[in-house]
Amino acid sequence: MPCGPVGIVPVIIDTTVWVDFFRNTKTEQTDLLESVVRRGDASLGDLILSEILQGVDADKEFRSLKRHFSNFHIYPMVGRQNAVQSAVNYRKLRAKGITVRKSVDCWIATFCIERRFPILHNDRDFDPFEQHLGLKVLR
Repeated sequence: MPCGPVGIVPVIIDTTVWVDFFRNTKTEQTDLLESVVRRGDASLGDLILSEILQGVDADKEFRSLKRHFSNFHIYPMVGRQNAVQSAVNYRKLRAKGITVRKSVDCWIATFCIERRFPILHNDRDFDPFEQHLGLKVLR
């Protein structure tokens, strides 16, 4: 299995979990997030970082979160290969009668599938990728 920057298998933490965490919403996923961060396994993709920062209204909070996330490894997620494979995965799911609602979820899921990185999420849109395409989900 591929390893992250310090010889560990990174866990990609989806935007949905970060949002719950920063809103102090207690979930199974936020509990797991705390554990993954303590172990040093938490990582993000550039798309996830962008989603999180786009949701911040106040400049001070934006700067604080940007600084906070500088402590995490940030993976570039799309690129040509992932763009093509995401389209392939989208078409595979579509052939099964499943419509992926957001391209960004398709890019994130495909990145994790291709790298064999588990994802921690709280978003049902990832379920078809797990059920039909082998996405590994941290539980």
